[in-house]
Amino acid sequence: MKRWLKYAAPYKLFFILGPLCMIIEVIGEILLPKLYANIVNIGIENGDVRYIVLTCLLMVLTAVLMMFGGVGGAWFASKASVNLAADLRKDVYGRIQRFSFANIDHFSTGSLVTRLTNDVTQIMNMVNMLMRMCLRAPAMLIGALIMAIIMNPSLAQVLAVTIPILLVLTVVVIRIGFPRFSAVQSKVDALNNKIQEDITNERVIKSFVREDYERERFANANHDLRETAMRALKVMIALMPAMMLLMNFTILAVTWFGGNQVIAGSMQVGDLTAFNNYVTQILMSLMMLTMVFMNSSRALASARRISEVLDEPIDLTDEHAAHKERSVQQGAVEFRNVSFRYYKNSEDKVLDGINLRIEPGQTVGIVGSTGSGKTTLVSMIPRLYDTDEGEVLVDGVNVRDYDLVKLRNGVGMVLQKNVLFSGTIAENLQWGDEDATQQDMTDAAQAAQADGFIRSFPEGYETSLDQGGTNVSGGQKQRLCIARALLKKPTILILDDSTSAVDTATEAQIRKAFHNELKNSTKIVIAQRITSVMDADQIIVMDDGRITGIGTHDELLQGNKEYQEIYYSQMEREEASA
Repeated sequence: MKRWLKYAAPYKLFFILGPLCMIIEVIGEILLPKLYANIVNIGIENGDVRYIVLTCLLMVLTAVLMMFGGVGGAWFASKASVNLAADLRKDVYGRIQRFSFANIDHFSTGSLVTRLTNDVTQIMNMVNMLMRMCLRAPAMLIGALIMAIIMNPSLAQVLAVTIPILLVLTVVVIRIGFPRFSAVQSKVDALNNKIQEDITNERVIKSFVREDYERERFANANHDLRETAMRALKVMIALMPAMMLLMNFTILAVTWFGGNQVIAGSMQVGDLTAFNNYVTQILMSLMMLTMVFMNSSRALASARRISEVLDEPIDLTDEHAAHKERSVQQGAVEFRNVSFRYYKNSEDKVLDGINLRIEPGQTVGIVGSTGSGKTTLVSMIPRLYDTDEGEVLVDGVNVRDYDLVKLRNGVGMVLQKNVLFSGTIAENLQWGDEDATQQDMTDAAQAAQADGFIRSFPEGYETSLDQGGTNVSGGQKQRLCIARALLKKPTILILDDSTSAVDTATEAQIRKAFHNELKNSTKIVIAQRITSVMDADQIIVMDDGRITGIGTHDELLQGNKEYQEIYYSQMEREEASA
């Protein structure tokens, strides 16, 4: 509860004024039946036109005040709920941004999207409903009940039967509804995952002509959501007619017994009409409370799911960093007996006993078979993952002792999967340096051999990219990502097979630009082509998570079996293709 009060606190004025406005509306609703009864019992009975007119004017004034109270209550409830939801969504998003890769793996992407959108919306709707109903429904219930008892205590005994039945019905519905609405949110997660996967991989689906297969999978996920939602909604479908039936039977009973009292002369006609109005208000308030509880069950399921995100322990932080003020200056990198597993209970190590020293300013190549641990190795440098054993040092300091922002600002990465964002080319390049001038972007693009194709577009650097950069080729995407990294001017630059989609001549120009533009930076290049790293100061050969060789191209070609196999197989392929 303390968590949710924190989000309500900044808008406490709205949370106070909203229910107070609703109380004004409730007071009017309780007064109107009594005023109407007075018109019948006094004004009409005595033929007092003046009394009827004055009482009607009082009813009109009451209705106007009720209107202002209702509008005010709805306005303040909307302001409070929307602002609370915005703050909550901001915190959940901020929490996700702090997640490590391991934390993100704990939730599916679709699930996180659902929690940020659908679940937060459920809480917003619940807060809005609570503010409009939390005082209104109980106040109407109590006020109408008091008026009914004062008006006719014997007739009010009918409610002693109706109210307990409604309360029992409400409890039963909530117990049935809560787990069903929780299941609905899980099915929404699954559907969102499917939609996101299909839209992201639409080109693959089309190229393999798997549209029918994916449509069937989507239909299955959609069917599961529909069936689960219907199971939850069946509770509501059964509830409302049952409550309306009970309300009608109660009104019928009141009319029967009250009508007998009117005939007997112990009750006035106006009082019977007012009593029926109060009974309707009592039963309607109970129905409103039931609806609040029903929606609360769904909102509680959403609140639990959001709490799971907010309470997820972040396993990679810099809270205990010993050198938070330090930044990466030289670019020396050292691995000391490093081992790592993606799954902590697994016996298979992705990295096993890695010992490596990279001097500042060196160009280092890393080669090895697929799955040998190359990408995982370099991911340890900006601390995208933490080691299970051993330590990684940058400039002689354990990466765990750096402020994460300062560490990652000193390391530029061009990932194996090139990622661009929707927006212009210039906006994407400025991820490397948000203050970069047009000349800075041009220089970086020229170094990355990207300036030519950028200028070939009608809008040049202001060309809009689709989400993921799907409107540029793979080679163009790689060069834009390299230019973005160059703008960062990192002390350590990591290239993870980032020139695989460009031709060898363009790659040679890019390597030359690295040498000229980043001569003092440490450059680590993961490559599939031996020609990409032949000129490196040292080449690291990896196999099955271990380093099997370190040396220059000539040294490894003479004495390392894995390197020889890679080199000669590539040479044979090149000769065959020629």
